[in-house]
Amino acid sequence: MGKQSWKPGNMLYPVPAVLVSCRDNEGNDNVLTVAWAGTVCSDPAMLSISVRKERHSHKMIKESGVFVVNLTTDKLVRSTDYCGVKSGRDENKFETAHLTKGEAEKINAPVIMESPVNIECKVKQVIELGSHDMFLAEVVNVQVSDEYMDEKGAFHLENTGLIAYSHGEYYELGRKLGSFGYSVRKPAHTKVRNA
Repeated sequence: MGKQSWKPGNMLYPVPAVLVSCRDNEGNDNVLTVAWAGTVCSDPAMLSISVRKERHSHKMIKESGVFVVNLTTDKLVRSTDYCGVKSGRDENKFETAHLTKGEAEKINAPVIMESPVNIECKVKQVIELGSHDMFLAEVVNVQVSDEYMDEKGAFHLENTGLIAYSHGEYYELGRKLGSFGYSVRKPAHTKVRNA
């Protein structure tokens, strides 16, 4: 089996394609598609997004110090793509992408009501990297949609139709292959009762 060497590039795929919503200090709202987002810490809960300096939302997030990461689904894939190629300088993307605006609970920023999960974030640090700045942020609240809750109060993210982005293409996440720790879990044995 052979291998080829390519020039250095961002080939860490797939990645989440998320919609980031934000508000500037004058009350203007915007939505930005971000594929470079990730978890960075569990205690405190923190995540990062990387945004190009010339993007309209970059200034808004830097100014306000807050943003919301809205998870995307198969129903939101067209809006997700649209918000990645159009600029909020030219239009109200909540309207043109047909997104319903809600309000975050702990920060001054909009949420996307069609998203099954809205992650409210406060910026802790901005790291200038080159083409992008990385916003390291603490998660201060998470909103989840009631429609994916069962009668026992469990949230079923697997039923939302989550999407991922890979090398210019969008994909719906597929079937479950295992759960954390399954490779070392002992198989359940059936107890045989004495007759």
